[in-house]
Amino acid sequence: MKKASLLTLIVVFITTASFTLFQAKPWNAPADKAKAANAVKSSAASIAEGKTLWTTHCASCHGKTGLGDGTKAAQLETTPPDFTKSAFQSQTDGSLFYKTSEGRGDMPGFKKKIADQEDLWNLVNFMRSLKK
Repeated sequence: MKKASLLTLIVVFITTASFTLFQAKPWNAPADKAKAANAVKSSAASIAEGKTLWTTHCASCHGKTGLGDGTKAAQLETTPPDFTKSAFQSQTDGSLFYKTSEGRGDMPGFKKKIADQEDLWNLVNFMRSLKK
């Protein structure tokens, strides 16, 4: 009985500690990447191209309108952020580009799937259109 209780306690502790550490770790782009200027001027055409990419690659987790409510969101270890909130929108374009390119944890990196950097910048422009 004592061994089962101790084992249960250890499993609960490890699970809780892992979840807490992963959730609490901020995701900051390296300073040089965060300072990168958007290479594509925001326009209706750029946003439309970004929306097409969003629908194909991002909406399943982040939702159609960036609320973090995509069909796969509940299956993830981390909750996708709400892209309409100021905490997300206050990030630099360079940070969004970096995070989209590199990924982390549940968030895959898209530098290979979306190899054209202009397309990634279009995606950033679309993300900017999601603010309330």
